[in-house]
Amino acid sequence: MTMTEQATGAHPQPRPRSGGQQSAPEHVTGAQSLIRSLEEVGAETVFGIPGGTILPAYDPLMDSTKVRHILVRHEQGAGHAATGYAQATGKVGVCMATSGPGATNLVTPIADAQMDSVPLVAITGQVVSSAIGTDAFQEADIVGITMPITKHSFLVTKAEDIPRVIAQAFHIASTGRPGPVLVDIPKDILQTKTTFSWPPVMDLPGYRPVTKPHAKQIREGAKLITQAKRPVLYVGGGVLKAGATAELKVLAELTGAPVTTTLMGLGAFPDSHPLHVGMPGMHGSVTAVTALQKADLIVALGTRFDDRVTGKLDSFAPHAKIVHADIDPAEIGKNRAADVPIVGDAREVIADLIQAVQKEHSEGHQGDYSAWWKDLSRWRETYPLGYDLPADGSLSPQQVIERIGQLAPEGTIFAAGVGQHQMWAAHFIQYEKPATWLNSGGAGTMGYAVPAAMGAKAGVPGNTVWAIDGDGCFQMTNQELTTCALNNIPIKVAIINNGALGMVRQWQTLFYNQRYSNTVLHSGPEDINPDAKGTRVPDFVKLSEAMGCVGLRCERPEDLDKVIAEANSINDRPVVVDFIVHEDAMVWPMVAAGTSNDEIMAARDVRPDFGDNEDD
Repeated sequence: MTMTEQATGAHPQPRPRSGGQQSAPEHVTGAQSLIRSLEEVGAETVFGIPGGTILPAYDPLMDSTKVRHILVRHEQGAGHAATGYAQATGKVGVCMATSGPGATNLVTPIADAQMDSVPLVAITGQVVSSAIGTDAFQEADIVGITMPITKHSFLVTKAEDIPRVIAQAFHIASTGRPGPVLVDIPKDILQTKTTFSWPPVMDLPGYRPVTKPHAKQIREGAKLITQAKRPVLYVGGGVLKAGATAELKVLAELTGAPVTTTLMGLGAFPDSHPLHVGMPGMHGSVTAVTALQKADLIVALGTRFDDRVTGKLDSFAPHAKIVHADIDPAEIGKNRAADVPIVGDAREVIADLIQAVQKEHSEGHQGDYSAWWKDLSRWRETYPLGYDLPADGSLSPQQVIERIGQLAPEGTIFAAGVGQHQMWAAHFIQYEKPATWLNSGGAGTMGYAVPAAMGAKAGVPGNTVWAIDGDGCFQMTNQELTTCALNNIPIKVAIINNGALGMVRQWQTLFYNQRYSNTVLHSGPEDINPDAKGTRVPDFVKLSEAMGCVGLRCERPEDLDKVIAEANSINDRPVVVDFIVHEDAMVWPMVAAGTSNDEIMAARDVRPDFGDNEDD
């Protein structure tokens, strides 16, 4: 590991060798070749479920001393676990499934990994080659199904190609803009006799990710930074994936510009740093959202101007010039035209920007942002993130999440589901280091948290891992707690239980006249049996205990710290805490879908007044 990797928390990616001394050929089956290839590329953990067409691969897998297989309870859990593993470790996540429904159950996590640029290799079995296209039992064209949601897909037609395909899959998944790669292998190819030698010769014509930015573009970007009056560094997940957090801190402190980190970029810049103005977007901080709207320069680093950040696109940041740096050239200009487009790896881009800005400073060109910081500071003081405690004395969900973050051990990794609890976890837990916040950003996948936390804990067993989940999300993938219990993966799960699909309910409150159509998750068993009054369905404590976990419940604010401390003290089994919270809590700030970021509400019926800007 390099010094920079140590400083930033980045992890070296496994790199298949593409040349050098080859090992002597071994006579093996295709299945044995697959497992040997996984060992050689450095795969340590595979999440999966065996089935008919992939079964030949599970026999040699049993003998591997290098690859640990974790038997999940659903293939979707395997995919999300592989994603959580990849996000926490920086390595390629691996999942495995059989053909047909096994493969199609991986579609959601593959799409999720594609949206969030996660390095993932999904290996699927396929019906025998002669049966492909005949609608054979458990046949599905998984290559065709996943083509729009993978970085690349392989259908292996010859057993001797397996080492090369696996080497290429890992290389493609982990280089350039990371993403998922599918490898589909027919059963007869796994059973065929072949030879295995390593390393294979890799030939990927046309795949040459650009990492080094163009010097002229860097100089132009640096000039705009020093000329600007109201710049913002708009930082996305690409900075984390490039291991560029140390460089980002240097650039921010060198320029003195405010930094906003997206939902996928949390942890790229310390939340506690005085230059950090929060998270932008639909539920971003007032200061971050407004800073982008009022900016005269946005320096976008490893981010893609997605709709959750921009709001109504034609009204986004109307006064700003754009410097957009991304390793994927397809993202530059896709949503917002760039005045200075920069294609390159975020770490190299930021390192070069630092040098270029230093040169500008040495020539007497330095930006004066003092008036800008007066505005930013006023907004930050006037519209801080906060919440009200329920008048009836019940638990506030924001308070629960905040205290979990405050009481968590050093180095805790947090994985969140999707919805209100996701936004509260983004706001009320402090992220100071990279790879401590895992969530489904682009796809917004409910059910992500528990299996992702499982994958993270499997990859980084020495760190505490909390899954912050909602009662809706939890009921989609909680079966993976059984996997955790049986495989010594002691994650901790906080169920933020408001008895409803909270974010949908919030929209119904605001936009559908409080008509709560199909968002109540339990109406109470007393509707069926009057003697069951007060019983919850399901009882998450009993359910968790049935799956081999410790089940706890907290309903009163005065018990909160004690229950969290108890959960933190248990490290030999998974722990699930059912936090019964107030059902009417809402996520603020909020920009309603399809509206301009100028219409942000700091709270219900509270529209911030920013005053006039001299250039507005």
